[in-house]
Amino acid sequence: MLLNYHGREFIDHPELSLPEKVYVWLFGVPVSGMRIRLRRILPAIKGDFKSIIDLGCGKGVFTFELARRYPHASVVGIDLDEAQIHINNQIAKKQGIKNLRFEVRDILNHGYDHCFDLAVSVDNLEHIEDDVEAIRKIRSALRPGGTFVCHVPTLKRIWIFRKIGTNVDVPGHVRPGYNQDDISRKLQVAGFKLDSVSQTYGYLETVSNNLSYLITGAAQKNKFLYALAFPILNFIAWLGRRQDPAGRGAGVLSLCTNPS
Repeated sequence: MLLNYHGREFIDHPELSLPEKVYVWLFGVPVSGMRIRLRRILPAIKGDFKSIIDLGCGKGVFTFELARRYPHASVVGIDLDEAQIHINNQIAKKQGIKNLRFEVRDILNHGYDHCFDLAVSVDNLEHIEDDVEAIRKIRSALRPGGTFVCHVPTLKRIWIFRKIGTNVDVPGHVRPGYNQDDISRKLQVAGFKLDSVSQTYGYLETVSNNLSYLITGAAQKNKFLYALAFPILNFIAWLGRRQDPAGRGAGVLSLCTNPS
């Protein structure tokens, strides 16, 4: 559905104004790239999982979705942002989501030892200098046979008018992205069995995301203008939800297994 309301739980965000809460209730989380990733990644997650971890969860949009989709699973989201983790736990409590918790932990030193059936990392590795070590630490959190769903931005992307260029320079990134061979190699070096790797973001999704970056600068600028533009951008992206990235998508999705 176009109006799938992903992120609607943020109506209980303690720092949002009433108009902002009404906006979230009407449209869901207003982040174009996040909505594209939700539509592309969630359908790819298959299986019956009893324990799930979202590593580098941020605002927890994926974590909340996983908790709803797997109500009998124990779901945890970890991140280093203490303030955000506190807010996420407040929202989970107000929403009455019993199988979900958020914890302040570092991906490189999370302390979990083969505890989870499913690990999810969405657009995190590009923030970490030693990404292979981060992947190893993610693997250590998984039980043998567990599934790892990894999404990262591509090194190159289509810009407006189909020009190919290096991905956007987002604050906090230590690298602009990965090509499929690069991320595949790193996942395998870290010990994972690579089941599949594919690109995400069709042409219309990429155009929508590019326009979003032009407005916000990937730094939450021009919030009022973006609030006006988001419903249109989300609709454009929704129209392209089934387009084949054809080797030119702006994201790479890898599905892996932790070998026994």
